Amino acid sequence: MRILVVEDEEQIRKIIRLNLEIEGFEVISTDNGRKAIEIADNQHFDIIILDVMLPEVNGFQICEQIRLRNSKVGIIIVSAKDTSSDRIMGLKYGADDYLTKPFNLEELLLRVNNLVKRSTDTGIKDIESYAWANNEINFVTYEASGVKGYLKLTKKEVLLLKLLIDRENEVVSRQQILQSVWGYDVYPSTRTIDNFILSFRKYFEKDPKNPAHFHSVRGVGYKFTS
Repeated sequence: MRILVVEDEEQIRKIIRLNLEIEGFEVISTDNGRKAIEIADNQHFDIIILDVMLPEVNGFQICEQIRLRNSKVGIIIVSAKDTSSDRIMGLKYGADDYLTKPFNLEELLLRVNNLVKRSTDTGIKDIESYAWANNEINFVTYEASGVKGYLKLTKKEVLLLKLLIDRENEVVSRQQILQSVWGYDVYPSTRTIDNFILSFRKYFEKDPKNPAHFHSVRGVGYKFTS
C-alpha cells in the first residue's frame, strides 16, 4: 500500500511518515500543493493524507483535481480548519474523511486502516475472474476467452489487465503501469506497454483498429472501458 502525505509543517510531516512506515506502508511526502498534484498524476497511491493550507495550491483544490482523475484513491484531509463548513467543503470536494488538528496519531492510523479495509474489501482484487462484452479472463489460471477463442496469458499480461480493469474508466499513466506491473527496480521501455495494449486489442476487440475497450490517451497512458 502506497500513501502520499501532503503537509507543509515539517515536523508533522516527518511524524506521520515515520509512523506510517512503521505500520508497513510505503510513503511519499511533499510540502507543496502543486508538487502534490504532479506526484499524484504520475504515481499510483492507495491513500492521500492532505493538509489544506499549502503553498501554491490549497488542499481543497488538490482534493477536487485528484478526485476528478481518480475516483478510487482514499483521501483524508488533516487540517487546522475545524469549522463545520470547512469539513463539509472537504467532503464536497471528494475527501473520504476529515480530521482536525491537533489530532491523535493513533486515530489517524485507525482512519487510514479503515480506508485500507474499504479498498481491499471490494472490487476486482477480490474476484477470480472478470467478464465484459464477449470476453472473460481468469486472474488465477491466466486463462481467457476473446474474439478468437481460448487464450493462455502471461503473468505480465494478467497483471496489466487486472490494473486496467480495476481502474476502469480512469486514465492510467505509463509511469503508474511501470511501477505497478514491473516494480521499481527494472523498467522496460514504454514501447513495451504499447505492445501489450496492441496485443489486448487483438485478443479482445472486434475491431482492433477502432478499439472499444482499450483506449490510448495521447501523452498520458491508457484507459479501459467495458
